[in-house]
Amino acid sequence: MEKNREKTEGQKKQEQLVYKKKNYFEQASEAERAKIFGYAEGYKEFLDAAKTEREACARSIEMAREKGFTEYAFGDPLKAGDKKYFVNRGKSIVVFRVGTKPLEEDGFRLIATHIDAPRVDIKQVPMYEDSGMCFLKTHYYGGIKKYQWTAIPLALHGAVMLKDGRKVELCIGEGEGDPVFYINDLLPHLGREQMAGAANKIIEGEQLNVVVGGLPYADEEVNDKIKLTVLSLLSEQYGICEEDFISAELCAVPAFRARDVGFDRALIGAYGHDDRVCSYPALTAVLDGESDHTVLAMLVDKEEIGSEGTTGIQCKVYEDLMEEIALALGANFRKVRAKSKCLSSDVTAAYDPNFPGVYEKLNSAVLSCGTAMCKFTGSGGKSGSNDATAEFVGEVRRMFDAEGVVWQTAELGKVDIGGGGTVAKYVAKLNIDTVDLGVPVISMHAPWELISKADLYSNYRAFLAFMK
Repeated sequence: MEKNREKTEGQKKQEQLVYKKKNYFEQASEAERAKIFGYAEGYKEFLDAAKTEREACARSIEMAREKGFTEYAFGDPLKAGDKKYFVNRGKSIVVFRVGTKPLEEDGFRLIATHIDAPRVDIKQVPMYEDSGMCFLKTHYYGGIKKYQWTAIPLALHGAVMLKDGRKVELCIGEGEGDPVFYINDLLPHLGREQMAGAANKIIEGEQLNVVVGGLPYADEEVNDKIKLTVLSLLSEQYGICEEDFISAELCAVPAFRARDVGFDRALIGAYGHDDRVCSYPALTAVLDGESDHTVLAMLVDKEEIGSEGTTGIQCKVYEDLMEEIALALGANFRKVRAKSKCLSSDVTAAYDPNFPGVYEKLNSAVLSCGTAMCKFTGSGGKSGSNDATAEFVGEVRRMFDAEGVVWQTAELGKVDIGGGGTVAKYVAKLNIDTVDLGVPVISMHAPWELISKADLYSNYRAFLAFMK
């Protein structure tokens, strides 16, 4: 009988007036839950196939072609209904659909994400032998806790340009019979002084040396026998000599596969959620979703080191691409930019009850409460932030609510503790309304990060709503 009692006036007002985050799993029907879990399976396959930006780009091309998208080159004619992709140096990709709405009046609907992730890059002159082991010297990429990368299995990924101009692509450590690689750590019996130091000094950058061999070459007349064994194997199997490392892009990444976490399988643990947990939904939304708007999913490189270089979003090529699309459709690009809208989709920090002191709980994202909108990022006094306008936030809010998207708001930790940047400010510089939206992550930038399947699917639904 208690359940059938009529709600009081106060209860009605509370439901009407008070903002409260909603757990997506609680809101979802059985059919919706099945979609959440089904979508996660495709995402896990993508993660395992795309541990570097090159691999993410290659897999995205495959997925686009499967959906009937064809490659675009500057100067190609375009018309409503065209489904195209543009590749930048094999390390970033833009997938787009040409809509029926006039571009000068409607603009682009952009979703900007990144496909690079923190990792350990191999130096250009990396190989040496010492004390029964052969190592590769490294230079870490992006913001990592260096001590987390020791004593775990690592795989070697990347591309090597040989002196004759041929390219050799490597992926060693992911197959069932593959060897893996390793970064040494100090045993606790001898680590008293190490553990007494600051966390950022527990392991120095120059100590992140990857073990790649331990078998001496069978020739008493040569030096560095273990190194020679490794070089001989590289030569026999891949045609690589030591000098070829100079023109190589190789990195060590965790040799872990994406796995369900928890008895209920509600969570996914994996390397590279940041930011492929946003890139995959952006890609699949454009591949799957019909739209009258001209929509672009931009999966770019180099975000983790400031979006620099020829493949980061600060490169002029992405602006050039948008201008080329506008020209091909007979539109004035300046007018198009002014009417365009962008979701800069990057992950945010999920509230972690094990470390409550660094979060302001009221404005933190909570796991499984949906994709999280960040009006501003930056650090301290919003330094380096886009800080979206109230008008645009309100517009996006209405888009999501109209389509029943479960979403929440977030910021990255306490005001004077947190901070971080995204690609949003670079898109906004083009006079494009932009706001950050992304999946909450536990243990961000660790070799194995944690997300909720509900938030992953919510991000996908948010993109579909934005495109609609």
